[in-house]
Amino acid sequence: MKFTETALEGAFIVDIEPTRDERGFFARTFCAEEFAEYGLSAADLQCSVSYNLNKGTLRGMHYQAAPHEEDKVIRCTAGSIFDVIVDIRTGSPSYGRWFGTELTAANRRGLLAPKGFAHGFLTLADESEVLYMISPRYAPDCARGFRWDDPNIAIAWPMKPLVISARDAAYRMLDHGSR
Repeated sequence: MKFTETALEGAFIVDIEPTRDERGFFARTFCAEEFAEYGLSAADLQCSVSYNLNKGTLRGMHYQAAPHEEDKVIRCTAGSIFDVIVDIRTGSPSYGRWFGTELTAANRRGLLAPKGFAHGFLTLADESEVLYMISPRYAPDCARGFRWDDPNIAIAWPMKPLVISARDAAYRMLDHGSR
């Protein structure tokens, strides 16, 4: 795997390195030892999937509050998404800054979002599926979020969302006083 750091310290694009032959290819998408070098602990790793019926479905912006912050690796296994992370680490020089990238079944790219980052995505195709590897285990009482359209963050979504859950639509703006 090839890890490329994004403009937000600690967050990485993860590309596979396929070995090809007449059958197709084979590639690792996860190695506990390699991911540990980039801060993702496999000790409490869990995997989840998000299936999204319609293009234009927005999920986010979500994060886990202390003491249950999450490291996440996000991959799109069907369709395509515009995946976004926002640095919400108190005291970070990039607090409130975002990074977005297209994750598709075709590019097989992943995004490693460390603890202290919020995450969300917008589907760019019908029937998009997203695979999450998350550490530590999800703690529902620590689930938090903020508005996907917070003007102080100004995420440049590639299209207007068409489907947003009531929960995501009800979130408040991010507290920008925490810088």
